[in-house]
Amino acid sequence: MKPQVIFLDAVGTLFGVKNNVGWAYTEISKKYGVSGDRTLVNEAFYQCFKDSSPLAFDTQEESRVKSLEFDWWKKIAQDTFTSLGLWEEFTSFDEFFVELYQYFSGSEPWFIYNEVIPTLERWQKEGIELGIISNFDTRIFSVLDSLNLTQYFSSITISSLSGVAKPHPDIFLKALQHHHCSPENAWYIGDSKKEDYWGAKTVGMQSFWLNRE
Repeated sequence: MKPQVIFLDAVGTLFGVKNNVGWAYTEISKKYGVSGDRTLVNEAFYQCFKDSSPLAFDTQEESRVKSLEFDWWKKIAQDTFTSLGLWEEFTSFDEFFVELYQYFSGSEPWFIYNEVIPTLERWQKEGIELGIISNFDTRIFSVLDSLNLTQYFSSITISSLSGVAKPHPDIFLKALQHHHCSPENAWYIGDSKKEDYWGAKTVGMQSFWLNRE
């Protein structure tokens, strides 16, 4: 049966990073006196990202959340370069990180997967509501706007404003509430087997693992 709502993950599902995160880190860090190997930086980033606490906070006050998001990502960047012995080479790590953070707020570092737009348009024509559930920060709104994706979604639920991150069931339940939809009438699609497939399945949604590899 056709679902009432289809929810999707964001990064890795709707859009991906051009080249990779390590490429962006190394290209921007060159301006601040650091010459790192992009492959090693990319590997270090993902390890630090994996080891970090969830991107979720106790407060929902917007200005406070944005400050916490900034600090959360700054620690990952600092840990990434520290693990490679490169952090002390920066002429100004603070200036580097401000530029890096702003870079990932727009369209430049991202690309939309080829099948995404035609698929979203088809679902819209079929009268299916669409939503996003993502372990992302508030920059997702500017990213979606810059990629012209906002128009397709009637709800955007992110971990930094929800107090919990996937695969915690509460973030899925909060998204369902936006649509007054029961879990059995919703689908969820994402590229992480743990966070997306099993997270959505746990609350009773029909879940699909998008294996882009």
